[in-house]
Parts: sequence; structure tokens; C-alpha cells
Amino acid sequence: VQLQASGGGSVQAGGSLRLSCAASGRTFSGVAMGWFRQALGKEREFVASISRSGGYTDYADSVKGRFTISRDNAKNTVYLQMNSLKPEDTAVYYCATDLRLVVTTSPNYWGQGTLVTVSS
Repeated sequence: VQLQASGGGSVQAGGSLRLSCAASGRTFSGVAMGWFRQALGKEREFVASISRSGGYTDYADSVKGRFTISRDNAKNTVYLQMNSLKPEDTAVYYCATDLRLVVTTSPNYWGQGTLVTVSS
């Protein structure tokens, strides 16, 4: 599978961005998807994940209530709507998958990343 993330950019604190991740291959609708991020000088961390049907989602505590993960299986795309952005959300965001029913802490397949910069 190939993953192509997009939608990053620069925004002021309190603003919003929506990230997209387009996936190739027929397996997209049958697997869970996740978003991770890595800030400069820090380890990569889990942000959110979504089940294959979209019926189950999971979020890091730091983004709960502000970020929403969703997917459109007809378009082979997963989204991350980010609201009320904070400077500490600044990072490169990656979509990822294990091609399984769950997303592990270290998925096997990664997109190229898209940079989100939040200024105060």
C-alpha cells in the first residue's frame, strides 16, 4: 500500500486544518488507519486511529475534543480534522497502517508526512 498525506500548512493558534491521506490498493476499506506525529527533537507519537468501518476511533489524550479522525472508503482516504490548534501541535504528521484490523504503536506502512506549524 502507498500512503500520500496532504493538507499541512501554517496556522495561528486557535485555527483549524484538515489533513488527508490517500491510500492506494484495494485493502484500504478492510484495515484500520492511524495518524501519528513527530515534533522536532521528539519521538514520534500516536495521534488517532480509526477502524475499517469508521465505527471506532481512538485519540491521544492531548488531542481529544480537538481532533477528529474520519475516513471515506469510497475514496480510499482518511482525514484528520484539527481544530483549536496549539503551538504544541506543531509537528510532521504521518498517516500509517499495519494492514490489519488495528493500528499498532509502530505500524509497518507510512506516508511521507505533512508539516503542520502552529504559531502563537
